[in-house]
Formats: sequence, C-alpha cells, structure tokens
Amino acid sequence: QVQLAESGGGLVQAGGSLRLSCAASVPMFSIDTMGWYRQAPGKQRELVAHIGRGGYTNYADSVKGRFTISRDNAKNTMYLQMNSLKPEDTAVYSCNLVLIMGREYWGQGTQVTVSS
Repeated sequence: QVQLAESGGGLVQAGGSLRLSCAASVPMFSIDTMGWYRQAPGKQRELVAHIGRGGYTNYADSVKGRFTISRDNAKNTMYLQMNSLKPEDTAVYSCNLVLIMGREYWGQGTQVTVSS
C-alpha cells in the first residue's frame, strides 16, 4: 500500500509563503506523475500543479508565477513552494501520485489558510 505523508500547511498572512511537502513510501522511479490539488469550501477540487518523471511541470493559471513544484528523487519527496499567497489560495491541499503501472493514490490533505 502506497502512503503519502503531507506536511507544511498552516496559517499565513496574505503575501506570505509556505512550502508543502509530500513524502512517498515508494521510490520515485516507480512514479509517473505527482501533483498537488486543492479544494476550498463549497468548491470543486482543482489541480494546482503537477510534475512528471522527466521534470515537466504544469500549473493552474491562478498560481503561475507564484507557486513552484519540484521533486527530490533521493528523498522520494515532492514540494510545493507557495509565494505571494492570497486569501483565495485558502483550501485543503492534497498530494496525488500516479504510478507507472497506473494506480493512483492520494494523501489525506493539509490545510492552508491565508488571512487578509
């Protein structure tokens, strides 16, 4: 059973920064893509960013230029550096991974709250 351990959420003022981490219990060479999704109260879950094996990245338009996704293969960990945070970034952020073999897994989520 693949496990994902998220950390780094919290409360921050608008304009501040946070870094989310997602540690996977499987080696990176077995993972096809990893990503961060978020869900705000009353809204549907949306893709924030994802990163593929080759390092290609994709971002939601709302976070481009402010968020950076990366992965450390040696630590089996993915990161989301979030800068210039806005109140509308407030949500539960969840880690997602898709194995090369096709199975998909989700983390439990971490709360990010941005105060104005």
